Amino acid sequence: MTVTTSSADYGAQSPRRGSVPIEELARRKGVRPVESVEDMAQDGFFESDEELDEFLAHVYASRHADLG
Repeated sequence: MTVTTSSADYGAQSPRRGSVPIEELARRKGVRPVESVEDMAQDGFFESDEELDEFLAHVYASRHADLG
């Protein structure tokens, strides 16, 4: 005997009891969408200008590594 299943077999299943949609979890935590990059800015994230420069150099290098 062979048993097969398809994704259609699982589509009708109800969510597990106790599971909460991600939107509801975000609402409960007061999470809101980012409206501007300034919302994400944090002073003092890097300990020094040199650390920031090293990070930016790494990002630049990694973004251009596969272009050659």
